[in-house]
Amino acid sequence: MQTFHAISFESLLIASALVLISIFVSYRQELKLEKEIFISALRATIQLFVVGYILEYIFGSESVVFTLGLLGVMAYNASYNAAKRGKGVPNGLWISCFAITVGAFITLSILIASGILEFTAYQMIPVGGMVISGAMVALGLCYRQMLSNFDLRRQEIEIKLALGATPKQASKAIIRDVVKTGLQPTIDSAKTLGIVSLPGMMTGLILAGMPPVEAVKYQVMVTFMSLSTISISCFIACYLAYKEFIINEINSLNKQWNPIKGMIIRLLL
Repeated sequence: MQTFHAISFESLLIASALVLISIFVSYRQELKLEKEIFISALRATIQLFVVGYILEYIFGSESVVFTLGLLGVMAYNASYNAAKRGKGVPNGLWISCFAITVGAFITLSILIASGILEFTAYQMIPVGGMVISGAMVALGLCYRQMLSNFDLRRQEIEIKLALGATPKQASKAIIRDVVKTGLQPTIDSAKTLGIVSLPGMMTGLILAGMPPVEAVKYQVMVTFMSLSTISISCFIACYLAYKEFIINEINSLNKQWNPIKGMIIRLLL
């Protein structure tokens, strides 16, 4: 099997000409994105090299506390970005943080128990980053869909609550649609693996000299852990977030009809 060969800085510099193609297309089509394309490419290069040098130090660490701390920082930042994408979701940051942490913890614990992973910074940081980032993107989709659904179906929820439905019953259809929205991209991606495209991790391992069948095993692991983490995170986040929407709805309804009924519904949450 072909062994891995390092990419020289000269070759990387020549490859940077590919960015000029994007800049040229933007210029010709008058998209006015030339500056953003250049800055994004420059930032990506600098950030990745900085992270690369930092990771060389991190991967040499054997401290469990340090590894857990770094995973915690990654989860918090992912939660912050997910909450920003769903601006308007009450307590979105802390709901996201709890959902992502629980989802990642369960998935990584199973992988460690199965013997696929060892609790070392060299393995936990890259794999943890993959599951956390996947959950972040999925929660962003969920929050946007939830904001849209609760806005469009507000009258439906009010009618159900007024007819005696519990908050969970009134929101069940919305929650189901929102969770499906968060899961659908990952499910669609899993369906087309190896047919439409070779995934990034698998391609990278093959380029690094690993036998294709072994690279496939790693990619299957990544697919399974993504489905698991995203499913758990979306489920937890949606079932926590809907309560906040219902409480806000009750506060507005209290101004229109009997506050006692609003208090009863709040107790049923």
